[in-house]
Amino acid sequence: MLLKLMGRWLMRAFLAVAVATLVTYAVDTVVYVLRGSPSSTATVNRFMGIPLKGQKEEYDYLGTAPVPCAVAIFPHGGMDPCWRLRRNPNQWENL
Repeated sequence: MLLKLMGRWLMRAFLAVAVATLVTYAVDTVVYVLRGSPSSTATVNRFMGIPLKGQKEEYDYLGTAPVPCAVAIFPHGGMDPCWRLRRNPNQWENL
């Protein structure tokens, strides 16, 4: 009985989180479109990982670069959100 009750509450909690996420994404998309798809740029540090012999890897600094970003909570238009790029300014590329 107790396990069945806990299962119901867990399912309700899961559904509530899923619905809240979908509503947040929908509202973010509507606001993004109504604002005219605002974009900005964020400066990021670019690094490249190059595999070497013996399962070692060399890391090279490629410099800084301005990257276009979406002024939104979620990614839109193929661009990462600006808050995410500013919070994590290091981008890695692997060969």
